Amino acid sequence: MPFSHLPAPISEALSARGYAEPTAVQAAVLEPEARGRDLIVSARTGSGKTVAFGVAMANELFGDRGMLPDSYSPSALVIAPTRELALQVSEELGWLYGKAGARIATCVGGMNIAKERRALANGADIVVGTPGRLRDHVERRALDLSEIAFVVLDEADEMLDMGFRDDLEAILDETPATRRTLLFSAT
Repeated sequence: MPFSHLPAPISEALSARGYAEPTAVQAAVLEPEARGRDLIVSARTGSGKTVAFGVAMANELFGDRGMLPDSYSPSALVIAPTRELALQVSEELGWLYGKAGARIATCVGGMNIAKERRALANGADIVVGTPGRLRDHVERRALDLSEIAFVVLDEADEMLDMGFRDDLEAILDETPATRRTLLFSAT
């Protein structure tokens, strides 16, 4: 399935970055059978997994109106095991959703927590972060997960290996049961 079936701001961003056709992992998440379903995706590093989950969320996040929801609560949550990966994911989603005016908040340990809280309070469409920092924001009621439509666990297996199970469960317990969950891991 080509990128032309995505909302215009997303397909334009991909085109501007030189994406003509989806990689195998990107094509897999765009298949009609994948729509509306929870997914477990395993693909090697460098195969385009971040763009894959970015495009997997696009049609549903934009909805029938063809634009992102007008809300102060985030619609998507991406959890990564390390600060470095979370920052990389945030940067990738930044250009992918930039033409749509998406507000992306990044919440990772070692960064200014007051600045993160301001970003969350000002409204974020997508929140990207590490388990411990996200749990802290949730417990302090700085992060409202009541409108989350998507949760992406990037390197899900690695997060469990690193002992983040309790943090992940506490975070996921705050999200709606109707959310889609996308688990991504490297092969």
